Amino acid sequence: MDNNLVKIEQEVMSLTAKIKQLKQEIGKIIIGQEETVEQLLITFLAGGHALLEGVPGLAKTLMIRTLAQAIDLKFKRIQFTPDLMPSDIIGTEILEEDQTTGKKFFEFNKGPIFSNIILADEINRTPPKTQAALLEAMQEFEVTYSGKTYALDKPFFILATQNPIEQSGTFPLPEAQQDRFLLYIRIGYPTEAEETTILKATTSSKKTKVESVLSGEEIIRLQQLVREIPISDELISKVSKIIRATRPETTSDEYVKQWVSWGAGPRAGQAMILTAKARALSQGRLSVTPDDLKFVAFPVLRHRVIVNFKAEAANITTDTVTQKLLETIL
Repeated sequence: MDNNLVKIEQEVMSLTAKIKQLKQEIGKIIIGQEETVEQLLITFLAGGHALLEGVPGLAKTLMIRTLAQAIDLKFKRIQFTPDLMPSDIIGTEILEEDQTTGKKFFEFNKGPIFSNIILADEINRTPPKTQAALLEAMQEFEVTYSGKTYALDKPFFILATQNPIEQSGTFPLPEAQQDRFLLYIRIGYPTEAEETTILKATTSSKKTKVESVLSGEEIIRLQQLVREIPISDELISKVSKIIRATRPETTSDEYVKQWVSWGAGPRAGQAMILTAKARALSQGRLSVTPDDLKFVAFPVLRHRVIVNFKAEAANITTDTVTQKLLETIL
């Protein structure tokens, strides 16, 4: 066997062991929600951002905060409100005075966006103007203020939350911004056994400490390794077929023409392949399987395929369309 391949396998084994430790640390605080945690870790390994949706009280904020504690990175929480301004996120210039010369000058005071992990709490509670302040940071990993560009620290992740049931005083995310999120993760209610455990754990005086098990450098290395994970041409072809089949103007599937108003773009295919690679690596495998693609297809397409009013009236969701496409193509 090639020595270089042996070294990569050893490195993968070492780092995937730390991913298991990371899951264990998160499990100290977050009971259940294994699929959600796995999707969050996939987002990290793929170097993207995630949008989490769930009703109040499902520990969305706690989950992200716990994840930040288990990784040795700078963490900032931004509470999105209707009066939040772009400068509250990016930063602003303040007038300073040189103590030796007495000359006055403007200095850029960096905002909370200059961290490694950003929790954008209730992102849909702020107007589109402020939401748009995240667009450049999410795509280019830099921000521009007053004609100057400032690079963000890496790794850089935005994890946003939103409440699906309360529409009063909210501003739906524009499609362009939704597309910047690698995964759209939906959080469901816990099982009966999990809920009983949660009630016991959260109403006692016992405090649980989360240990840091991964560094920023290790996260960056894992992101590099993700892109080296091979995927067969056959699976790439199937991903392309799935993405193209979501578009009413190019599909041969009648249910897509009947239910979908807008299909997914090429970024969806890129996201599906990259997150499938990340899932394979997180499980210590050096190749992508159809199961990896099936696992990531739903959170990848959930915000990139838009169903029409007829579908909504019949309670048909994007997940319904995705399930049918997976059954026929993958």
